[in-house]
Amino acid sequence: MKRWLAAAVLGLSLCGVARAAIDTYQFADEAERQRYRELTKELRCPKCQNQDIADSNAPIAADLRREIFRMLGEGKSNQQIVDFMVDRYGDFVRYKPALTAKTWLLWFGPAALLLGGIGVMAVIVRKRRVPAGNGSADLSSEERERLAKLLDKEQNHD
Repeated sequence: MKRWLAAAVLGLSLCGVARAAIDTYQFADEAERQRYRELTKELRCPKCQNQDIADSNAPIAADLRREIFRMLGEGKSNQQIVDFMVDRYGDFVRYKPALTAKTWLLWFGPAALLLGGIGVMAVIVRKRRVPAGNGSADLSSEERERLAKLLDKEQNHD
């Protein structure tokens, strides 16, 4: 009997935790609900860092969702809401930050690193490439004589 009672208490306590993560907002119409969904998917949770605020259970994500709902109720546009969040949390809060002087490296840095790596590989391959032919064109006459002697010794030895 004690086990059943403990299981019931545990089950009821877990139900309260599971409910806490669900936001229940009353929207004026379906368009406002859709805007809310788009905005919460577009903005990144400052704590979770790789999760949007729609899917995050962090307290700050809940605060941001509440703030978005409030601003939607005030009639603010999506751009005004995003600008407010960027002013408050920086460009990091957006999954797709705007192309500005501050974010230039973020947008083009990976491509520049890739092109730089390809350039370095091309230089290394070019330096290691052996010239066509027998390779004796770069040897002086003394080096050619020495090479010929070494090759003769090797052929006579076998």
